[in-house]
Amino acid sequence: MKNFDLSLYLVTDRALSLGRPLEFIVEEAVKGGVTMVQLREKDCSSLEFYKLGMKLKKILNPLNIPLIINDRLDIALAVDADGLHIGQSDLPWQVARQLLGSDKILGLSVETQQQAEDANHLDVDYIGVSPVFATPTKTDTFQPFGLDGLKRACRVCKHPAVAIGGINLNNAASIIQHGAEGVALVSAISSAEDPANAARELKLEIQKNIR
Repeated sequence: MKNFDLSLYLVTDRALSLGRPLEFIVEEAVKGGVTMVQLREKDCSSLEFYKLGMKLKKILNPLNIPLIINDRLDIALAVDADGLHIGQSDLPWQVARQLLGSDKILGLSVETQQQAEDANHLDVDYIGVSPVFATPTKTDTFQPFGLDGLKRACRVCKHPAVAIGGINLNNAASIIQHGAEGVALVSAISSAEDPANAARELKLEIQKNIR
């Protein structure tokens, strides 16, 4: 049985980390209660991505917090990460699942209600509903779902859902109230002056609203 907790899911972004090392952001975020970490790198060499993955794995492994790699199956395999997160235009999920193996976590971004429904027929472990609100960190996406759209997506999909896009302390509770298992955040933690405290406040907000 795969054991993972989507409730407070950090998606990394070095550009939004205010010049601080990624390891610092992740270490602080997990002190504050982050339950999963996705290493997301769009503009770095494979070697650099691999080295970052190994550094984060060293931090997260002893804490039993899953490290998920965004998009890059080769990096996920190379660092023996806990899982992979893919989008609709990445590798086909069947290929990802076959190479990852059945014991690893596979997440899939869905950008429409139809994709959320279609995910029922796929061997994935969770869906990322993206974006819920408009956000500068995700510019290449469809129309935002909004809270009602999130609720519908959670209702039609049998997999647990994590919501991403424009989520912060002010709206995290409403995400949980509308059916998501968790919130995925970038800038609300990475750009916070005190990432540990930002994570702690978010965690409290989420726990108060989990059914």
